Amino acid sequence: MDDLVSKAQVLHEALPYIRRFQGRTFVVKYGGHAMVDDELKASFSRDVCLLRLVGIRVVVVHGGGPQINRMLERVGISSTFSGGLRVTDDDTMELVEMVLGGGVNQEIVGMICQHGGRAIGLSGKDDRFLTAKKLDRVPARGEHGETVLVDLGRVGEVVHVETGVVEQLTQSGFIPVIAPIGVDDQGRSLNVNADTVAGAIGGALHAAKLVLMTDVEGVKTAKGELLSSLDPTTAEQLIADGVITGGMIPKVRCALDAVQSGVEQVHVIDGRRRHALLLELFTDRGIGTEIRRPGPRRDES
Repeated sequence: MDDLVSKAQVLHEALPYIRRFQGRTFVVKYGGHAMVDDELKASFSRDVCLLRLVGIRVVVVHGGGPQINRMLERVGISSTFSGGLRVTDDDTMELVEMVLGGGVNQEIVGMICQHGGRAIGLSGKDDRFLTAKKLDRVPARGEHGETVLVDLGRVGEVVHVETGVVEQLTQSGFIPVIAPIGVDDQGRSLNVNADTVAGAIGGALHAAKLVLMTDVEGVKTAKGELLSSLDPTTAEQLIADGVITGGMIPKVRCALDAVQSGVEQVHVIDGRRRHALLLELFTDRGIGTEIRRPGPRRDES
């Protein structure tokens, strides 16, 4: 009986969040270990379906780096690196588009449909809803430690999100599953960072929440303690102080840009935990780090 009461308490805890966000839009960036572990893939799919069933409009943006690497090896395409960074030439871009817009995208669509959702796969080329431009040369380290400028090839950054097709799908009860491929003004495909795409789409949709699924618990202090909540000023200070380092810097920058562009809250969560989405979004404490506009913290709102 105690177990049943405990389950009922969980539902009561979730109810205010369901009521608050019914009819609102959540954008979820799906990536990391959660995309390769079968149990976690099923957990993610069920979580997304539940969000949709309780009236939340869900948009999924996915990555696929490991899948691209495996396909490059399988077909014998050697990756070209310059200054330690991968260059996406025309042959590589063709394969990237095939893997992200084809295999990975359709697998996610299939998983969501299998668990009772209605999902449709898209890339930025569909209705040209995601326009991008080629990245300028980026700084990197040369062979002797000097700074060099590297042309990454067919790698782009988001210029504009035309939200019409995504809004029509979510309003009709579908879950758009989006591959991070943009299209330039000449109609060429460009590979765009999935976090950046998710942030840009979240801002354009004025999403209530953007969730970045990672392979770490969240943002931590210098002592290694998980920060449950951050405002932009504190986040910038932690970057300047060297507390936020490495691969977490671009994720936090993405979160800050998203908040600046119209997203209400960004959550950095550990996708290696089962039901990570529900635990973060429908519980008082959550499991990751919330990056928010100035105002009440998670436990005060």
